[in-house]
Amino acid sequence: MAERTLEVKGMSCGHCKKAVSGALKDLEGVSSANVDLKSGKVYVQYDDAKVGFDQMKSAVEDQGYDVVK
Repeated sequence: MAERTLEVKGMSCGHCKKAVSGALKDLEGVSSANVDLKSGKVYVQYDDAKVGFDQMKSAVEDQGYDVVK
């Protein structure tokens, strides 16, 4: 199991948190996605054999947020 912290711009409320975590959890291989609105970070645990950064970035950006790194 791998871990990665995404920096996401534009999240400010409970809806944002739900949209981002839900989009990530829908990806095959992502076991958890915890959003910290205050810091703008999303802590993701995933199977790196099934999903990668580019897929996670696309899933978040499809919800209307910007992934900084």
